[in-house]
Amino acid sequence: MSKITHYRELLVWQKGIDLADGIYAITSAFPKEELYGLAAQMRRAAVSIPSNIAEGCARNSTKEFIRFIYISKGSLAELETQVFIAEKRKYISGDKVRAILASSEEISRMLSGLLRALNEKQYA
Repeated sequence: MSKITHYRELLVWQKGIDLADGIYAITSAFPKEELYGLAAQMRRAAVSIPSNIAEGCARNSTKEFIRFIYISKGSLAELETQVFIAEKRKYISGDKVRAILASSEEISRMLSGLLRALNEKQYA
């Protein structure tokens, strides 16, 4: 793994930003009664994904970076669960669900790859 000088260089962080932006766009069409409910929960989980990547990278410790990547993965799983709930409530169409899940799966694979690289660095 090459030296990361800034979290904004990480493609996984960039894709996390794109996912969060998409979640904001989708949840803006949710019913008003969900403004402080499911929509807010989904937004927080989506924002948490790239935020934890950034915070972990800024910690200047491989062990801490790994911990924050795991938190990011947890937020990703939380978001996926909320997407399924939103689909059941008919707030999101099947096409949008599939697009979100495809993005989520890609980010999950990238986070797993980053974890492998960080673990190799930590134990090298």
